[in-house]
Amino acid sequence: MAVRYSKHHGLGNDFLVTLTDRLPLDAGERAIALCDRHRGIGADGLIFGLQQPSGAVSMRLLNSDGSPAELSGNGLRCFAQALAIDRGVPHLEIDVDTPAGSRHCSVHATAERNTVVATVDMGVVCPGPDPDVEDLIGSVGDAVRMVKRWETGDIGNPHVVCEVDDPHEVDLAVAGPAIEAHFEEGVNVHFVAVSGLNELTVRVWERGAGITNACGTGATVSAQFFHNWDLVGPKVVVRMPGGDALVDLRGPLTLTGPATHVGDIEVPDA
Repeated sequence: MAVRYSKHHGLGNDFLVTLTDRLPLDAGERAIALCDRHRGIGADGLIFGLQQPSGAVSMRLLNSDGSPAELSGNGLRCFAQALAIDRGVPHLEIDVDTPAGSRHCSVHATAERNTVVATVDMGVVCPGPDPDVEDLIGSVGDAVRMVKRWETGDIGNPHVVCEVDDPHEVDLAVAGPAIEAHFEEGVNVHFVAVSGLNELTVRVWERGAGITNACGTGATVSAQFFHNWDLVGPKVVVRMPGGDALVDLRGPLTLTGPATHVGDIEVPDA
């Protein structure tokens, strides 16, 4: 028997999605195998969309290293697009259960046949985990010497937001894991700068995936902190290597951006 997967990306942050009624016992192993970019299909993560007869849907995301992720803004948009395609509708309003809580998703078709614009409810930014050293930046030395200030936040998954003058000058492959290593459960690390009026530029190191083109939860947390620091307003364009997302901090926090359906594949179920 074959299992059907659809591949999607949100600003280059790519996911495999399969719709099913249960989470398989070997979910982590499947994520490692299928997300491998040389021996598998290739993706930053694997999403299991769990659909119940009642109509309720849940999203369970495994990172490319097989570890679970509580929430993903880009993953939510991709999952919502997969649901819209499965239901044969150009627009969709749906509540999705995640380990971080229920999140509302709005999907709208665009002129591009395989691309939708989706807005997702991102919840609330809470205080994040404490590092296991008192002086986080000092402890990693030259790897992050350009950091001006930092703060941790949790939006269902944990983040460290670091303000820098130019994120492109940061050696992300060195600085990202150097900071993450000081958090027992891991953390997403973001290097962020104001790059225009109500505009941020962000580069991303993701827990369980490494360097990625975009991070929706990280974009939201970054916008919240920079707004708290009086550096941007409540409606922020976040520019990432994969493209731009819009974070609206007025009322419920929302993230808006594209999701693109790349294609479908059937894989033998071992």
